[in-house]
Amino acid sequence: MFKLLPLNLGIRAHDLTSHSPRELVEKINQLGLSHIQFAPQKAFPKLLELDKMTLGTAAYFGRYFQKNDIDLSILGCYINISSENVQVRQQALATFKHQLSLCPAYQAKMIATETGSIAVGYTTRNFTEEAYQIARTSIIEMVETAEHFGVTVAIEAGINHPIHTYQLAKRLVEEVASPNLKLILDCANLIHKDNHEKQEYLVKQALETLDPYLAAIHLKDYQFENNQITMVPVGQGCLDFRPIIHYLKYTRPLLYATLEATPESVAVQAREQLQVLYQES
Repeated sequence: MFKLLPLNLGIRAHDLTSHSPRELVEKINQLGLSHIQFAPQKAFPKLLELDKMTLGTAAYFGRYFQKNDIDLSILGCYINISSENVQVRQQALATFKHQLSLCPAYQAKMIATETGSIAVGYTTRNFTEEAYQIARTSIIEMVETAEHFGVTVAIEAGINHPIHTYQLAKRLVEEVASPNLKLILDCANLIHKDNHEKQEYLVKQALETLDPYLAAIHLKDYQFENNQITMVPVGQGCLDFRPIIHYLKYTRPLLYATLEATPESVAVQAREQLQVLYQES
């Protein structure tokens, strides 16, 4: 069976340079990819404003992608749902819930975000119980709306965010306890200067721990130089993708896997490297 099932690989639309839906679709097809993560305002910043999008707008994109055999796997709406500024947080949640309500028209499989920051920019306060609780409260509100529309909300952990470890991600989904809440795992997002030498253990534990809750995998690489972590495209850093690819082939075949931080100039190279790993796995 495994030899017959392909690597279900996509890319973020805004990592490609395109000025129209037609150009975007042509590039995705040329790259040999099957789906996209689509953040409308990032893909077409001069064309679209999130708060002005309608059911008709969403339906147009949904039909267009489907007609061209491209799944809209993830509707990206990455906002700050953890700001301690109540007004900022409420506006972010309103934007998210508006996009969430359009998910069925987009024919999107899920809508995703990270958890942001309790303050403006990075702060170590993001690693506190207070920050976790703010994020959790926002996510509960988002999921309640998602249940009404029959939509899946996918939360992505990030190293500097209130949800910054796979353990906290697991705690979150178990506490919210809704079938409409899932997770996106980006292993590079969980690596910092103090744990990168243990990446093999980290990746293994993250995959095993979060497996029941995963709706998608993000794929990007990282470099460690001058005591700092820098994110780079697949194949240009030191992340070992073999266990991730093995997981995608044997444990969760056809799970959505999305290239991230991958400009179109290196997208073919990244895809080919992953395909080789997939065939050899």
